[in-house]
Amino acid sequence: MRKLTIGEVYMYSNRIYFIREDNDLTQEDLGNILKVDRSIISKWENGKSIPPIRKINILSNRFNVSFDYIFNLSKNKSVDKINNSLDLSVIGKRIVEIRTKYNLTLRDLAKELNTTSSTISAYETGKNLILTAFALQLCKKYNLSMDWLYGKTN
Repeated sequence: MRKLTIGEVYMYSNRIYFIREDNDLTQEDLGNILKVDRSIISKWENGKSIPPIRKINILSNRFNVSFDYIFNLSKNKSVDKINNSLDLSVIGKRIVEIRTKYNLTLRDLAKELNTTSSTISAYETGKNLILTAFALQLCKKYNLSMDWLYGKTN
């Protein structure tokens, strides 16, 4: 699987700016909410880095916006959430579902994400939270919802 370009990262991250503006917040205000420096918010808004999913979860819960909206995978802002937290076991099961549905081995998926089989195994067993960039790649390639992948919806 190819890596995301800076332009694609910007396209995904750009909605953070709109959420912030819609709520009349400065970068500093949003940084205080997410417990990061204003410069980090700027980097996310300008596509210089991809925000960690734990910060996106806070943003999603606070402003009632979907992960899919934040990452420009959907035009629908809100989502009927079943879960406000990130449950690593649910996320792991969903990664297994993806592998099973598309007949992928651990090695196949690791190769697509340019990582190791042990990393994928750690995601699937709930030991580690899948990185935002990897989740974006999966969602784009297999036309999946980030909200579904991270257990926010069914």
